[in-house]
Amino acid sequence: MALELVTIPCLTDNFAFLLHDADSGETALIDAPEAAPVLATLEARGWGLSQILLTHHHDDHIQAVPELVAATGAKVLGAAADQHRLPPLARALHEGDRIQIGAEQGEVIAVDGHTIGHIAFYFPISGLAFTADSLMAAGCGRLFEGSPAQMWHSLSKLMRLPPQTLICSGHDYLDGNLRFARALEPDNPALISRIEALAGMRREGRLPMPSTLAEELATNPFLRAALPQMKAAAGLPGAGEVQVFSEIRARKDRF
Repeated sequence: MALELVTIPCLTDNFAFLLHDADSGETALIDAPEAAPVLATLEARGWGLSQILLTHHHDDHIQAVPELVAATGAKVLGAAADQHRLPPLARALHEGDRIQIGAEQGEVIAVDGHTIGHIAFYFPISGLAFTADSLMAAGCGRLFEGSPAQMWHSLSKLMRLPPQTLICSGHDYLDGNLRFARALEPDNPALISRIEALAGMRREGRLPMPSTLAEELATNPFLRAALPQMKAAAGLPGAGEVQVFSEIRARKDRF
């Protein structure tokens, strides 16, 4: 049975995610931007919290950990490579490690780029990938610590997941990301449809994510750096994908 996913808006544009296994009653939280909405959601559903899975060390992803641990006794898991910048860990994780929630195992994927030591979590039975600030909805995170080559390598790993995988990213930057994507590919029909769909979701007050990997592959410019049309849009028709990605990321930084 697939895990139940609950998306929790936090702060101004962050997301936290709860994963719940009905049979065992186990619940895990992915990232901890803000305690109050997480605790309110747990109370409303009558769930405890067994694990907190951290993607990277930035404050808007970890600052609620002490309050949540004090309230729930949850164990904290995060990257061994980032351990010196994270709250105290019950378990330090490496790429390829497995995480158990009820009957399902999740896989740890190293996704350096936004930061060094950033990790993602992939749950194949439930078809969920928690990518935080690596692969984002219609975008990717700024390269605060890693290189374009590192980020492209990380995104390439995520691009190999099944296309129906739901991408649960850490922020709602979708409006600006789609405007930038449209500036590069104004005639991309999938992109036009996504922009129209987003407008409807905003009017109705619906959360516009998670998205599918298939949708990201069709509309996210940072996943399209190897395509001839994106190379042409970047003015680099004969370049390699890392160079094209680097150019697109630099343009987004200035957009």
